[in-house]
Amino acid sequence: MIEDFEGCYRALSSRDPRFDGWFFTAVTSTRVYCRPSCPAMTPKPENVRFYPTAAAAQHAGFRACLRCRPDAAPGSPEWLGRADVAARAMRLISHGVVDSEGVSGVARRLGYGERQLHRVLMAEVGTGALTLARAQRAQTARVLLETTDLPMARVAFAAGFASVRQFNDTVRAIFAKTPTQLRSYRTDRGSGAAEQSPAARPQTISLRLAFRKPFSASSMFGFLAARAVPGVEVARPDSYRRSLDLPNGRGVVSLSPDDGYVRAVFSLEDLRDLTAAVARCRHLLNLDSDPVAVDEALSKDPLLRPLVRRSPGLRVPGAACGFEIAVRAVIGQQVSVAGARTIAGRLTRAAGASLGDTDPAITHTFPTARALADLARSSPHALPMPAARKRAVLALSEAVAGGDVFIDPGADPSELEGQLEAIPGIGPWTSSYVVMRALGHPDAFMPTDLGLRRAAAGLGAPGDAASLTSRADRWRPWRSYAMCHLWSAGSDTRRSETPKGDASNDEGEDAA
Repeated sequence: MIEDFEGCYRALSSRDPRFDGWFFTAVTSTRVYCRPSCPAMTPKPENVRFYPTAAAAQHAGFRACLRCRPDAAPGSPEWLGRADVAARAMRLISHGVVDSEGVSGVARRLGYGERQLHRVLMAEVGTGALTLARAQRAQTARVLLETTDLPMARVAFAAGFASVRQFNDTVRAIFAKTPTQLRSYRTDRGSGAAEQSPAARPQTISLRLAFRKPFSASSMFGFLAARAVPGVEVARPDSYRRSLDLPNGRGVVSLSPDDGYVRAVFSLEDLRDLTAAVARCRHLLNLDSDPVAVDEALSKDPLLRPLVRRSPGLRVPGAACGFEIAVRAVIGQQVSVAGARTIAGRLTRAAGASLGDTDPAITHTFPTARALADLARSSPHALPMPAARKRAVLALSEAVAGGDVFIDPGADPSELEGQLEAIPGIGPWTSSYVVMRALGHPDAFMPTDLGLRRAAAGLGAPGDAASLTSRADRWRPWRSYAMCHLWSAGSDTRRSETPKGDASNDEGEDAA
């Protein structure tokens, strides 16, 4: 349980939605757990327990409130700002790694044994990886029950359960309802999903992805639109679509902002990938951030205060695939944004998996590490870039394909930066950029970035790297957000995704 009882109870009494996902309120008299913002009557202090995760509350014997839907709350920002083993494990679990690789897969990626990992999670969040994954499966099951007409057995296996009996027992334990009773709460009947077989055409699921207000959607979608790779992404300032290469199949997602949530429409070959697809989209849009805390901290600097007021809730863009962001960062060196997009599109057509001709705009998934490594070795002419950059793409692809480098939210930021910079052609700017986007690291900083220096100078502050480094100390632990504000203030979309000269570790030039 969380020890700061008084602070949590004040948040509960105020019903402040900003605290949704930070902790969960369990009531001993009803055996129900809720969001802090649940509209139900505030329980007496002696009847309240606070838990850091929904899974911990479930482990303690509480069931989910069907009024406030605590399982649909935004994720805790705590895991975004930490790089310790527990935080990295939580991010991996949220991306469905337990379902695809088991607890042993999570432990292996972290360099821990399963028992060590269990002890760490028990100490930090009060429950183990299996219970955390079970809570995610239950949430996925509820979504499928309420939004599709899939038969119960299909829902069970799509949500990741090993058997229908396990599915029934878990749903009853967490929601105090049978799956059939939960289905009566449906919000949208879907479109004929029950008639489709596992190998049939992709199935469509529409969800609302919650976030904490404010959310500068125009900044986020504008950033993605300027860098959309042909065939993989289609983006406008108010919408974004892209392909996804998922553990059990492929898919396409459409994202559009709304009041208090982002509407997401997933078209998936295999519904078992729903959990992973949702996690990737939340990470891409940085929906678990606490924008009020970030804005309050950055507003203390007179340089950033007017920028924060202009774009409250500005988020740091994440990534749907860490390897994709790393490759795009390398191939974009010393070329314009348009040029980098063109090259990435050519690589996609040459080595990406085709999605068929059902959508003329979204035609491929971005190449996997193995596919790109094979292309670079067999047909180096297919990589329209200088020889040094080809070697960097090949080395990066082989390192990821061989399992020597993991570019995912479970990686350690410092360790990943070192691994990337050990590859010839990848410098400090590129490694920091990859860590910021692929890992969602909130405190990345690139002092040699030309865009930052120009923006600072344009706002009347010294623009040299030393002065920026000194000033950035007051932005911790939100330096990534500060950079995004400065990039937005002095944006120049003609520049590349990565800095000019970074291939040789020289002083960089901003592309953001």
